[in-house]
Amino acid sequence: MTLSWLQCYRGAWRVLLLSLLLSITSACTLWPFGKDEGEDGDDAAEEEDANTTEHALYRASQRYLRSGNYDIAIKNLERLEARFPFGRYAEQAQLEMIYARHMSMDHDAARTTADRFIRLHPTHTNVDYAYYLKGMSSYNKNSSLLDRLISTDPSKRDMTAARDAYADFAQLIARYPDSTYTPDARQRMVYLRNLLGAAEVGVADYYMRRGAYMAANNRAQFVIENYAQSSAVPDALVIMVECNWRLGLEDAANDTLRVLATNYPDHDAFDAEGNLILADRVLSRDRSWTNIVSLGLLDRPQVPPPIKLRHPEGFVPKARPDSAADGDGKGDKKKKKGGWFDWLPFIG
Repeated sequence: MTLSWLQCYRGAWRVLLLSLLLSITSACTLWPFGKDEGEDGDDAAEEEDANTTEHALYRASQRYLRSGNYDIAIKNLERLEARFPFGRYAEQAQLEMIYARHMSMDHDAARTTADRFIRLHPTHTNVDYAYYLKGMSSYNKNSSLLDRLISTDPSKRDMTAARDAYADFAQLIARYPDSTYTPDARQRMVYLRNLLGAAEVGVADYYMRRGAYMAANNRAQFVIENYAQSSAVPDALVIMVECNWRLGLEDAANDTLRVLATNYPDHDAFDAEGNLILADRVLSRDRSWTNIVSLGLLDRPQVPPPIKLRHPEGFVPKARPDSAADGDGKGDKKKKKGGWFDWLPFIG
């Protein structure tokens, strides 16, 4: 009697455990783990509908472009081009692919897509837009959110993207001078020309710190020959004057100084008498740690004396601008805004 009751009790527990196990198993199928096909709701349904026709797929990509969802827009444009390579929206999809990749900050892919569009559709009515976006992708390649928070010198970065953008905009202007995008491209080329010139002057300044005067002179001459209208030309001329002076080439230094005085008479390196003063420039560039720690007593950099311009016999120089004269005879120099750590050596 006791044994049969115990067997019934064990059997009931087995049934209860089995029922509980089955309940848990069935409940797991209802628990929202993972991602079901219908989880995306309307978006998944819209993508499914968009796959049916070319027009619907193009409209879906346009909707994502307008909303700024460029990643999904790129996927839809790629699907449109793959399924309908010769459709009515194929060329437009390729063109908008450039824009979507540019806006998604994938600048290398945007340039590649632009090159492909230009190669496949050289006579397209909007091919100038492809050239423009190609240049803009290089133009914005080195920019970041940090530039808006911290003021940095872009001329001290890698200039590869800037050179590419300059060449792309130049090609756009040469091929399509009447394009809607030509005025903007021309203005950006002005900025890029000044930037590239300043970068070359920075390299020349680096060579000056190392005492490589021939290399510095070549860099400065490169600026004058290739970026003649840039704002970096006066500084390049000053570097050439100093290089020739340090190399003992007095005639070459004087000739370069004449070019500087004729074209940029109000340069801040001139004093009121028209002499070229390089003391401040050399001290801020060539000071070593020993000179700074010793408060300028030890390891003083070699400072050129005021370099006076020698004119040919019978030549009457033009009068100095009034803005260059000051009451103390030192001239009204325009001081550039410097950073907190400009006093440190090797910080330009």
